[in-house]
Amino acid sequence: MLVKLQWLGLGNNNLRGSIPLEIGNMTELQIIYLHNNYLEGQLPGTISHLVKLQDLYVNGNQLGGQIFPDLGNSTFLRWVHIAYNNFSGMFPSSICIGRALTTVSAGYNGFTGIHHQTFQNCTTLQSVDFTANNIVAELRDCFSEHPRQLTTIAFSQNQLYGKLLTNGGEDFLCNRTNLFFVDLSNNALHGDLSKCLWDLQNLRFMDLSSNSFSGVVPFSRTCQANLKCLLLANNHFRGTFPLGLKKCINLITLDLGGNNFSGRIPSWLSMSLPDLNFLRLSSNMFDGIIPHKILQFRQLQVLDLSKNKLTGPIPNDFRNFTGMSQEQKNRDLIYSNQYIQVEIHIVWKNVDHVYNLKIAAVVGIDLSGNSLTLEIPNGLTTLSRLRYLNLSGNHLSGCIPEDIGNMVLLESLDLSRNQLSGKIPPSLAALESISVLNFSSNGLSGRIPTGSQLQTLVDPSIYSNNPGLCGFPLKDCVNLSTSTQTETSLDEDREALLLYCFVAAGFIFGFWLYWGIFLFRCESWRYSFYQYVDNMQGKVTKKVYSCISRFQVKGPEL
Repeated sequence: MLVKLQWLGLGNNNLRGSIPLEIGNMTELQIIYLHNNYLEGQLPGTISHLVKLQDLYVNGNQLGGQIFPDLGNSTFLRWVHIAYNNFSGMFPSSICIGRALTTVSAGYNGFTGIHHQTFQNCTTLQSVDFTANNIVAELRDCFSEHPRQLTTIAFSQNQLYGKLLTNGGEDFLCNRTNLFFVDLSNNALHGDLSKCLWDLQNLRFMDLSSNSFSGVVPFSRTCQANLKCLLLANNHFRGTFPLGLKKCINLITLDLGGNNFSGRIPSWLSMSLPDLNFLRLSSNMFDGIIPHKILQFRQLQVLDLSKNKLTGPIPNDFRNFTGMSQEQKNRDLIYSNQYIQVEIHIVWKNVDHVYNLKIAAVVGIDLSGNSLTLEIPNGLTTLSRLRYLNLSGNHLSGCIPEDIGNMVLLESLDLSRNQLSGKIPPSLAALESISVLNFSSNGLSGRIPTGSQLQTLVDPSIYSNNPGLCGFPLKDCVNLSTSTQTETSLDEDREALLLYCFVAAGFIFGFWLYWGIFLFRCESWRYSFYQYVDNMQGKVTKKVYSCISRFQVKGPEL
């Protein structure tokens, strides 16, 4: 046994099996790197014998069960990385007994609780990540008044409850002025927000989405320049667009979707927030027109105004939307360490999609579920970097732009439930990346374009409720030119037959009339002869009309 070993570095290998109990005999160990392997079983309790341990990295394995309570016996323990395992039960209360702990990364496990004294004496603690566990607790019980020096708090996807703002006006977050990254999304927190949030000088990322926060987003005359990302989606906020955001001039990502905001979308957005990369205002009650000045964004790559009460036309001048028409350099959207997943949700290909802010941006526009009118602007077709476009559920009319094929990267296009008319442009066949398409419930007509990628879209429902459409995957089109020529030819044949019949009848009548004068000199005979000729003419005429009628009935069937 290597009893004098101080550094054990076996991370990023394919190690399997369990961590041996004998590791506790290596009493000089200071660093343990066993991350990203296939280790299973429990974390051995003998690790508590390692009184000189500083860094413990066992994240990214298959370890499980409860952690031995005396894990933090070392007075030197600084970094504990145990994320992405199957640990359960209460998080060990003695983790910070040495008062040297700075970082705890325990996300994506099954911890059910944190003792209220666990971090009581952690005056050095800076980063805590318990993302995606099953912790049921009041947020304030997870921390005492200390540590105020926290920079990162990540408790997304748990079952935290309580308020940020106490009845006495004290705010849980605002007391921690060093905060850099806050993610409390997907919990059961409620109550109002305090305007002191805008005064946190170091705050760069804040996600409070998918809770039960309510009230009006507080107004403040200041907003610190470091704030890059603000996510308040899926709560119960009300009122007009938060005026305080006008001061957050360095925002890159803003998500206010799924609330009860109302009133107009302010025209100052593109001027006051010029660096916005992601803007989501969907599922609110915003009304009025889409302001033309919103098209002044140069960095914007995702615009989601869906499911509101917007009216009027879609603005047409997209020349400044270079974020959607030109390839962009990767921007620094990493808000904290590599183990924290920064995610927001968009509707991508008609399903909810988790959008990772650390990965290359998805470029798209969603204006569906409003009351927008007039034609689809041709300017949209200049946005060649678009990967999805959703204009469904509006009152758009006119034709689909002829140059829609210019959006060569388009993967999802939904124009359903409008009043569009005319033909589907042939340029649609140029969309070689298209995998989701919906033109249903419009007034489109003519032949559906064909193309290599379009032939893979075999579901006829994507063209349904367009009575004039034909072609794959609907029924074949009738050749209208051939049908017209056939009908013209039949009409000419009918006219010729009618002429021939009347000529024949006239000839027969004239022949008998002429010879009857010479053959029948007796007046009574001649009168009888003429009467006979008249009867014969009537019968011949009836036969002619009968023949023509039968020809007209059978003619279209030929």
